[in-house]
Amino acid sequence: MQRAMRLLEAVAQREHGAPAKQLARDAGLALPTAYHLLRTLVHEGYLRREKGLFFLGEATERLSNSGAQQKRRSTVDEALAHWRDTIGAPVYFAIYRAGEIEVKCVADSASAPAVEEWADFRETGHAHAIGQCLLSQLGGEARRDHLERYPVQSITPYTVRDNETLLRRLDRIGRMEPVVERQEYALGTVCAAIPITAGTTAATLAISLPVHQADRLLPATHQLQTEIGMLLGTRAISISI
Repeated sequence: MQRAMRLLEAVAQREHGAPAKQLARDAGLALPTAYHLLRTLVHEGYLRREKGLFFLGEATERLSNSGAQQKRRSTVDEALAHWRDTIGAPVYFAIYRAGEIEVKCVADSASAPAVEEWADFRETGHAHAIGQCLLSQLGGEARRDHLERYPVQSITPYTVRDNETLLRRLDRIGRMEPVVERQEYALGTVCAAIPITAGTTAATLAISLPVHQADRLLPATHQLQTEIGMLLGTRAISISI
C-alpha cells in the first residue's frame, strides 16, 4: 500500500505524465515492482496510461474531490459552531437545489437546541424563515413551481394562509434583507434567515430562538450578518456540500 501511494505521489508531481522508469526512480522502487504496481493502479482506475506515460486516473480524482468536499464540510461545521457559541443560538445552513430545500448543517447545543423538525422542512418552506428566505431568492416561475409541488398549508395559527399571500410577501423582501418568522412553523419559536450570495445557488444561514427571547432575534441576526461578513472577507463558504 505504501509503495503504491509513493507511485501515486510521483505521478501527481509529473503534470505532463512520466514513464515507468522515471516513476520507479522517483518512488525509490525497483523497476519490476514499479511495473507490477503501475499495472494494478491502471486496472483499478487510479492511473491511466497514454503513449507509455502514466497520469492520474478518474478514481484518484474522485478521491481528491471527496477529500476536498470533506474539508469544505468541516469548514462550514466549524463556522456554524463558532457562530452558535458567539451568538448563543442554534445556526442552520441551507440551500435550494434541484427544486428542493436542503438543510445541510445545523449547529446547536443543550443550551441552544435546534427547532424540532416535526413537519418536513422540504414540504413546509412557506412556514419557516429558511424556506421563505430561499424562495425569496428564486424567480417568479421557480417560486410557483415550488408551491405547485408543496402548496401552502396551515402549520400553526400564525402560518401564511395561501399561495398568493405568500408570493406577495416574498415580493416585498429586499434582495439581501433578513427574513423573520414568528411561530409560523413551530409554536414557541421565532426564526430569522439571512440570504447568502453563492453564485446561482440560493443559500441561507438562519437562527432560531424561543419566543420569550424574541427581543434578541433582530440583534442576534445583525450580529450573525457581521460575523458572516468577517468570515467571507478572508475565506469563502463553499455550498457544494
